[in-house]
Amino acid sequence: MTLLSVTLGLLLAASYVLSGPVRLPDPPRRPLVIWHGLGDSYGSPGMLEFMSWIKEMHPGIFIHSVYLDEDLKEDERAGFFGHVNEQIRTASEQLANITELQGGFDAIGFSQGGQFLRAYVERYNTPPIHNLITFGSQHMGVSDIPLCRPWDLFCQLARRAARGGVYTEWAQENLVQAQYFRDPDQLDVYLERNTFLPDINGEVAGARNASYARRLAALNALVLVLFSADKTVVPKESSWFGSYAPPSNETGAVGAAVGEEKTIVPMRLQPLYRHDWIGLRTLDERGGVVLETCEGEHMQIHDCWRPLVQRYVGEVLEHHGDAYGAAGEQEVLKVQ
Repeated sequence: MTLLSVTLGLLLAASYVLSGPVRLPDPPRRPLVIWHGLGDSYGSPGMLEFMSWIKEMHPGIFIHSVYLDEDLKEDERAGFFGHVNEQIRTASEQLANITELQGGFDAIGFSQGGQFLRAYVERYNTPPIHNLITFGSQHMGVSDIPLCRPWDLFCQLARRAARGGVYTEWAQENLVQAQYFRDPDQLDVYLERNTFLPDINGEVAGARNASYARRLAALNALVLVLFSADKTVVPKESSWFGSYAPPSNETGAVGAAVGEEKTIVPMRLQPLYRHDWIGLRTLDERGGVVLETCEGEHMQIHDCWRPLVQRYVGEVLEHHGDAYGAAGEQEVLKVQ
């Protein structure tokens, strides 16, 4: 074989290689954290499928699903039974120990996972959330305990116990839904005994925390999604910081008298908004609060999530540190 033939052979081989497809590494993106809702777990088939759809939309994105127990059934149970303040503290420690999240992340909260992530923002937010999307969350609580599917034993046990006394000491330390139950007919009792929601909503005079307002107002965007036919969240407007007004015959407010249709107090008329107790008004006035609607019942998101996740999740990071480098150069889906 002559030198000329060897050279020609190498040139042909190089030409073939260079003409073939070249896969560039995925760009580094802001990571994502998801907190599931009631009756679900961090690694359920539905959660895994949803995360796979996001990976198709944003190739290379790092996703972490918050868990309160590595056992899927116990993680589901923790959505009904436990002390919410302790659960949020556990989640904050979990997120603080994930290397890929240290530069900050976007977050999605499904149902009660939404107000839990908001509580994380207000109380901890290290590492910080950039954009927070909440689907059907109960930001102003619920005025009725959610109905249960016939076969859902955890839900039925929790509902039966909660209806027996949502503001008892035991319920406030052990029943998750009781800790965001806001009874407009017993607001004084709610403010005195509820251990979770009044705090993150700044409703207790003399106990408001200015750092909560500062951290929430620092979000880039808070996207609040309401389900148009939601019968699980009562009232459904809680997803937009709406609530039932207290009875007018007791307070002189705009509430409904007996037998009349209940009045909804919208977000911008809430005391927590008007007085900016948690930074919501500050965030809204600079355009950071986005109100969206999904048609259908509770958590029937269909495809309405797609434009929101496209816009508010997975931004390509032009300037990034080592924490993003590894995730940007490989496909990563982390479910813990």
